[in-house]
Amino acid sequence: MKQYNVTGMSCAACSARVEKAVVAVEGVTACSVNLLTASMGVEGSATPDAVIAAVEAAGYGASVKGNQTKSAPSDEDSLKDRESSILLRRLIASLILLIPLMYLSMGHTMWGWPVPAFLARDPVAIGIAELLLTAAVMVINQKFFINGVKGVLHRAPNMDTLVALGAGASFGYSVWALFAMSAQQAAGNMEATHHYLHEFYFESAAMILALITLGKLLEARSKGKTTDALKGLMKLAPQTATLLRDGNEITVPITEVKVGDLFTVRPGEAIPVDGIVEEGASAVNEAALTGESIPQDKAPGDRVSAATVNQSGFLTCRATRVGEDTTLSQIIRMVSDAAATKAPIAKVADKVSGIFVPAVIAIAAVATAVWLIAGETVGYALARGISVLVISCPCALGLATPVAIMVGSGQGARGGILFKTAAALEETGRVSAVVLDKTGTITEGTPAVTDLLPADGVRESELLTLAATLEKKSEHPLARAVMEKAESDGVALGEVTDFEALPGNGLSAKLDGAPLRGGSYRYMSTKLLLSDSTEAAVTALSEAGKTPLLFAHGDRFLGIIAVADRIKEDSPEAIRQLQNMGMRVVMLTGDNRRTADAIGKTAGVDEVIAEVLPDGKEEVIRTLQKDGKVAMVGDGINDAPALTRADIGIAIGAGSDIAIDAADVVLMHSRLTDVPAAIRLSRATLRNIHQNLFWAFCYNVIGIPLAAGVWIPLFGWALTPMFGAAAMSLSSFSVVTNALRLNFVNIRSAQHDHKRKRKMKKENKAMEKTIKIEGMMCPHCEARVKKVLEGIDGVTSAEVSHKKGTAVVTLSKAVDDGVLKKAVEDAGYQVK
Repeated sequence: MKQYNVTGMSCAACSARVEKAVVAVEGVTACSVNLLTASMGVEGSATPDAVIAAVEAAGYGASVKGNQTKSAPSDEDSLKDRESSILLRRLIASLILLIPLMYLSMGHTMWGWPVPAFLARDPVAIGIAELLLTAAVMVINQKFFINGVKGVLHRAPNMDTLVALGAGASFGYSVWALFAMSAQQAAGNMEATHHYLHEFYFESAAMILALITLGKLLEARSKGKTTDALKGLMKLAPQTATLLRDGNEITVPITEVKVGDLFTVRPGEAIPVDGIVEEGASAVNEAALTGESIPQDKAPGDRVSAATVNQSGFLTCRATRVGEDTTLSQIIRMVSDAAATKAPIAKVADKVSGIFVPAVIAIAAVATAVWLIAGETVGYALARGISVLVISCPCALGLATPVAIMVGSGQGARGGILFKTAAALEETGRVSAVVLDKTGTITEGTPAVTDLLPADGVRESELLTLAATLEKKSEHPLARAVMEKAESDGVALGEVTDFEALPGNGLSAKLDGAPLRGGSYRYMSTKLLLSDSTEAAVTALSEAGKTPLLFAHGDRFLGIIAVADRIKEDSPEAIRQLQNMGMRVVMLTGDNRRTADAIGKTAGVDEVIAEVLPDGKEEVIRTLQKDGKVAMVGDGINDAPALTRADIGIAIGAGSDIAIDAADVVLMHSRLTDVPAAIRLSRATLRNIHQNLFWAFCYNVIGIPLAAGVWIPLFGWALTPMFGAAAMSLSSFSVVTNALRLNFVNIRSAQHDHKRKRKMKKENKAMEKTIKIEGMMCPHCEARVKKVLEGIDGVTSAEVSHKKGTAVVTLSKAVDDGVLKKAVEDAGYQVK
């Protein structure tokens, strides 16, 4: 996919026009324009020059992303929010001019407020003052007119066209009235001269421009934050690396690192590029990529990734992927692609503007012509046509959505729910499935001791004391969980000697001359004989989603301490509320299947998808989107591609900055119950928007025939431009008043939840096969058999035990027994 920056778009009609123009280019197979990021993704064989030419022919600008020229800004420059400051200056300048204009047009003319003597004596001077003030406002907001005219010239009228028509018609009629006033004054007819003061609608033109500018400013403020995700990801990668050359360490820019270079990483430093550990052992925090809170032990032969953090040991690694090939760069590319291909959310008002604007122009022209044919004066007929244009002013249409969005966003902010864009608030209530990341979203994200299981003849306090004595020299998060438990219980710790950390296995030291050991079942089973009941307890704890740590002093087995990432208190309730609202709830995690199933069962989700890497998470979202709109809730950097790919990305406030930047909605209080609250608020806002649009169109449906003079022959009902403007103001008032009702919505109450039919995935019962294997002697044999089996297409997981001599294989589709048998026997073992 080729990505482009697009300039000049102001609404969904613009993005639709660009998309239509590019799709028509020969060689283009797919095109998606994203209004929020002002970007476009194009697939096919068409050349960039042809694509850019098509965009320019449609009246907009385009450049290939990455081209740093005066006309093609760099990717980072294109992400900056430049609109907000410009719109704010335009709004402030417009308001400064609008205040004296309203004073003259409303305060003096209608209510007799005092003005300087030279104005009071000369009505034409008042008209000229109003003209100059209005003209200044129009010059300040000239972009509406430029874009509106461009839309007409390219046969694609948009919201700017409506703004230009409304303001332009009011201004044009007022200028005509000013000339008529001057003529009457020159003729000495002062009564008629003063009458024309009430025919001025300069203030309507200026007010239209000011109100629409305000709406544009609110939209731009939200849009600007959407692009922070890519900037945050770009800043993650280290800028330098420490290379080993001729036995010496030298620091070089990251761009000079090549595949095969040796580099070193000290504790606390970020790993610069993807590589393989050559020397050393350490625990590496991979939360930047996997989102999981527990660091992974690394030893020679293990892979490490750029942007992950070395926590304890000194590592020497060999670079395997650099530049755009690193895992981090791939995540950046996925986020960028997802942003470029995300379907633009079409505003209802923009959708109808293409039909509404030409229809209004046609009605105005027909009304003017009919009254001229009927023998009326030019002024009378022109007044009918301008009345049609004035009453169809886009204020209500333009405010119907943003006012509701503004009130809804404020209501959400008070409850700790931040919607970054109007699109996010509109779409959140339309999702049919909610995907929840496990770590930090459903769970607390920090491991803690959950169980103390002392062996026979051992007290809990003795087990905890000896375990903490051993763990206190370790920096591993599981060790910290044991230490926090010991500190809370106030146990006194001893001192050990000959402490040694064995990455991937456990810890070893000496206490009172005897070895003190702790670690995994696999490690401890090689040091002392463990009973069947201990193995059963370890299995039960693992199936419950916990990590069992075994301890022994000398030849004496002390017991088991279980550590787990606890489920948040509100998670089950939040999931139940989502299900009651008709949502399909899916848990997505990079954890192993056993732990994930245990957490999922406790939380009460509908489906668990485990052992998924960052690019896999994004692919899962794609698949779920085939059944409807999907919301993704996550907190880690690894969630960024999935958050961006989802129709709505929801970030937990306590999570990573990148996840928060990539999301559309941020839960500031990190409460999962805020997810159903956000959906309730979105649904209420959607209903409000529909009501607003109904009223906006209702006024036009009633007012346009009245303004055109349809009822004059029957009832004598006529509408002057002045009353047309009043009707326009009334429609805007009703829209704003209706939107304010959102302040009274209780987003925490589930009492009025609108339950929709849930779309449940058809249950696919996974097939399992048990293989009897001879020849496995140790955990290394288990790992080898597991690797070859899981490398077969259709095998989702393999649980291998050298003690039992079995491999339990889970299949996603039918796999012939001969294929399984051959894979095991090729690895050097015998299948029975």
